[in-house]
Amino acid sequence: MAATSSSYPPPPPYYRLYKDFLEDPTSAPEPPSPIRGSYPLYSSTYTTDVVLPSLEDQGVRQLYPKGPNIDYKKELRSLNRELQLHILELADVLVDRPSQYARRVEEISLIFKNLHHLLNSLRPHQARATLIHILERQIQNRKQAVEDIKRRREEAQKLLKDSLQMLDGH
Repeated sequence: MAATSSSYPPPPPYYRLYKDFLEDPTSAPEPPSPIRGSYPLYSSTYTTDVVLPSLEDQGVRQLYPKGPNIDYKKELRSLNRELQLHILELADVLVDRPSQYARRVEEISLIFKNLHHLLNSLRPHQARATLIHILERQIQNRKQAVEDIKRRREEAQKLLKDSLQMLDGH
């Protein structure tokens, strides 16, 4: 049995555009501009807009009230209680009428989708709070570093003063 081997394919021809880059960095072409708007990828259309699509846009029934003034804590708790109730009902259905479990599973799926959407709508707030926390920690670390430098400077000045006094005393 003869073994076959093949080498890697040659690089794409545009590598030649960068052959003089080390001598003249401006000789390389500019990178393409970022994509804006919608674009196709793997037979799906995506968008660069950072907008959370509504549940209705996704074809899912919304179980919590619509509008800008949603009490997230209350709605998440309510959906969580509803989810627990539906899971218990699913257990009962699986024991008593196992052939009728599909409807319960779909209801649980709907509740999960609503929970997931509510949590995703909180992501910007989470990102902002995380950024604030990171910046506060950086400020705290810098203040600590400044205090440490001041303390070490005072120690060095005291050491120099003591050394000068020792030299003057002899």
